[in-house]
Amino acid sequence: MLRRVDRGASKNREQLTEPVERNKVNQSSKKSIGRNEVQCWTTAVNQSLRIVWQKIKTQLILAMSFLLAALWYCRRLYAYLAQLLKWWSRYLQRKFKKNLSVLAEIDLLGYCAREWKGETKQAKQMKAAYEELFWRYHIKYIRQVRRDNYCALRAVLFQVFSQGIYFPSWMKERDILKLPEKLLYSQGCNWIQQYSFGPERYTGANVFGKLRKCIETLKTQWTEISGVKDHDERGNMCNILFSDESKEYKLYEAIKFIMLYQVVEAYEQMKNEQKHVPILFRLLFARDTSSDPLSFMMNHLNSIGDTGGLEQVEMFLLGYLLEVKIRVYRLHKFNTEEFQVNYPEEYHRDWQEVCLLTEDDHHYHIPIIII
Repeated sequence: MLRRVDRGASKNREQLTEPVERNKVNQSSKKSIGRNEVQCWTTAVNQSLRIVWQKIKTQLILAMSFLLAALWYCRRLYAYLAQLLKWWSRYLQRKFKKNLSVLAEIDLLGYCAREWKGETKQAKQMKAAYEELFWRYHIKYIRQVRRDNYCALRAVLFQVFSQGIYFPSWMKERDILKLPEKLLYSQGCNWIQQYSFGPERYTGANVFGKLRKCIETLKTQWTEISGVKDHDERGNMCNILFSDESKEYKLYEAIKFIMLYQVVEAYEQMKNEQKHVPILFRLLFARDTSSDPLSFMMNHLNSIGDTGGLEQVEMFLLGYLLEVKIRVYRLHKFNTEEFQVNYPEEYHRDWQEVCLLTEDDHHYHIPIIII
């Protein structure tokens, strides 16, 4: 009885295990099939990539080589252009600085420290004077002016033009181009043929034509620059004008001649007692070397731009004819009443002001006031 039961149980176990074994076999066969498919796909992809790589390998290498060559060439070209630009910039800078007679503004105390390094009595006085200008008069910057015998004329005219100051009232009423002929024919000043153009020392009958060209240049440039409203644009125009030596010197010679014209007119008025003559002319004619217009021209005016500059009396005359108040800070007169002076002393309230700075009453610079 027991054997039958055991046989039946074993038979049932065999029947139950057969489907399980079949399922395991089916699953293992499916896994092996899946692995084979993955391997086939991987092999196919690898082969495809290998084929594609073989095809683009050459072009890619060529492209990379071309790119590297282009980068190397651009780098060399950039270095060459940078060097060329640097050289050209230095050349233009040297040329511009050489010709520009009024330099760009620089720090006032920095300029003082560079110019006056010693501990002498004069150096200490100059340092104290510059510090006084910086703290009390609010002069923070300075524009250096070329050191020659036109220095004062240059410093004044540059500011007149850059500030857009118009013609003085008396010039608006007359044609200044006809002043040379007027002195010759109306007032009989044939000695004007001895007029000297700075270092050129030009004399002769053609002096009138040369003077006319100088006055024409002054009138044209003054009219053009004063008509510009924008301050920066006027400044650029002044920089261009005052880097052109030919035009620049014509301006100074024109102003010199107009100074002579004013002296001749004042002399005739004093002689005829027509009207009140400003005191500056009495001071001028009181000098032994300028007792009349001819001696003034020969002993003072002809030397301006050549062997000498403007003296104090000529500074009075310059301010008077331009109708501007010329305020001058004289650093060598520091701690005296003459440290700050005005040319002329008699000026109208509506006259505009230009400022100068000097260490010796011969060379002048332009102070920049920042409030």
